[in-house]
Amino acid sequence: MYPEQLTIPMAQDLNKEGFKSLVTSDDVVEALDMQEGTTLVVVNSVCGCAAANARPGVKMAIRHEKRPENLVTVFAGVDQEATGKAREYMLPYPPSSPAIALFKDGKLVHFLERHHIEGRSAEIISENLKMAFDRYC
Repeated sequence: MYPEQLTIPMAQDLNKEGFKSLVTSDDVVEALDMQEGTTLVVVNSVCGCAAANARPGVKMAIRHEKRPENLVTVFAGVDQEATGKAREYMLPYPPSSPAIALFKDGKLVHFLERHHIEGRSAEIISENLKMAFDRYC
């Protein structure tokens, strides 16, 4: 578990953009189970690629004209219960932090694992997500 004073600014980076933090498994079930419409889930992380690539890329992408209706996030290493439950919905992909998942009507339709994020610019991540939004949102 990471110190709260370290992770609060990282969580707020997405919260101030309209993402709802999910902290319990019940929160995740409510957000993802049989959900109509589209939901973007960001598995947030303390790593550098989350700070430099994932969060900025997501923030750019949600400014697109087509975007998911629901924006939620779990924080790996902090909200362990919620993160574990969210990862069940992301199967068959292995646990990844950071990660970005797009769900449509409760089904996973697009997924970016850490290896899709690490070493790629925020702009590339944003463009990837916007193509998914155009297709599914």
